[in-house]
Amino acid sequence: YKTTTQRIRSLEHKDETADRPVLKAVNISKKVTSPEGLLTILDKVSLEIALGESVAIVGQSGAGKSTLLALLAGLDEASEGEVWLDGEALSTLDEDGRAARRAGRVGFVFQSFHLIPSLTALENVMLPLELAGKADAESRADEVLEQVGLKARRRHYPRQLSGGEKQRVAIARAFVTRPRILFADEPTGNLDSRTGATIIDLLFSLNKALRTTLVLVTHDHGLASKCDRVIEIEDGHLVTAENSSR
Repeated sequence: YKTTTQRIRSLEHKDETADRPVLKAVNISKKVTSPEGLLTILDKVSLEIALGESVAIVGQSGAGKSTLLALLAGLDEASEGEVWLDGEALSTLDEDGRAARRAGRVGFVFQSFHLIPSLTALENVMLPLELAGKADAESRADEVLEQVGLKARRRHYPRQLSGGEKQRVAIARAFVTRPRILFADEPTGNLDSRTGATIIDLLFSLNKALRTTLVLVTHDHGLASKCDRVIEIEDGHLVTAENSSR
């Protein structure tokens, strides 16, 4: 993939709202009921993330990493506190309003790919554009598939693709709308180390070229060190929020 970075440079753009935090959380908590009583999954976490920044959220299994990501993305509602996504308080929006806020602004990459089996690679990447009513969905999807090195596989279905290829399709789908924020939850968890390294290089190349904010949940501290900043969660609490050494 030596030419990937050169190809994706053609997608570079500038953003006029760089000074405003693209994500902000103030004293957010998540509590759920359980047979043992009220369970606190996340407790009074506050943070800010700037446009174009890459941030890793790390911690042990069950620490609250994925819950924090879900709250920041508006996929779940905080029990207490407030989240601002690209300048708007999510508590003021219902579920449809949060979905509308994410549309065109947010992309997702998950450990299990979440591709639609009955759609080709091209159709999977076109989907968010078609849902947004974009007339040029196919040409834009083709362009991004080329950026991730998969244009030759555009007519293949997920069952015909390797794990790494599936994740590259998922990345193409996430980036095709030119999102301001990309959330990645253990994106290399189902991949071997060599393929995972390729996927991570691709994510960071796109993060840099497009100035898309990258929020990455991982248990891998080596991967986290590639980010601009590392946020550590322990038993639902934010224990560190440091610049990485990269």
